[in-house]
Amino acid sequence: MQSTGPYFKKSLQALVLMLALFAFQSCKGQNTESKQEGSDTTAYTYKPGSVNGIGKWFMGREIAHVMGFQGMEWLNRPEREQEENVSRLLKNMDIQADDVIADIGAGSGYHVFKMATQAPEGMVYGVDIQDEMLAEMKRVKLKNGVTNVNLVKGSTQSVNLPENKADKVLMVDVYHEFEFPLEMLASIKNAMKADAKLYLIEYRGEDPDIPIKTIHKMTEAQAVKELRAAGFTLVENIANLPWQHCMVFQKGS
Repeated sequence: MQSTGPYFKKSLQALVLMLALFAFQSCKGQNTESKQEGSDTTAYTYKPGSVNGIGKWFMGREIAHVMGFQGMEWLNRPEREQEENVSRLLKNMDIQADDVIADIGAGSGYHVFKMATQAPEGMVYGVDIQDEMLAEMKRVKLKNGVTNVNLVKGSTQSVNLPENKADKVLMVDVYHEFEFPLEMLASIKNAMKADAKLYLIEYRGEDPDIPIKTIHKMTEAQAVKELRAAGFTLVENIANLPWQHCMVFQKGS
């Protein structure tokens, strides 16, 4: 996706500024020294890395800092639809009226409330670990009288959702920030129905022209390797978004 106009430059400058902010803040839920009870410590290694990472590595990939609630304005930026084509992403998900959908790392609810209108007979779970993000989603929910959104506070190791509940799971530019990816994927898998689909949206690591820091991107090969280790199988990678992979996974055998 190429542009040289003032709109693109302004958007790019804002993006770079936000990523710089994320790199230097101490984010909730991130602690490179933590060895939490129940975690698979053998799966992770610790060594110096990027200033934008936490010094913790999983299957050859350094885990990135979590984007803090200070980035809420960037999440809600007006140009996001043009940059990411969120409408097309939601079409890719083929949302049904009675779907139960879990948005993991929902942030300010940008996708949550769009999906809620498409599943009026179902339920959308907005899961996040930050109280400020949950508070913003609650504000929007109450302001607009939304009744089919359920807000859930997750942890670094669990999405805290009921077992065998979700028809679809959405993760937009968040998986690469999971401090405990194996544990989180196990929790997500537990919350999914047998035939549920997981939509993993990540900036394409194969494309150096996408103006995102490398640590905030993922290649298809890396994503497949990590999710296969957690018991997921790639069904397809829908290549119709401007900057991001739209990888669709199901529970493996």
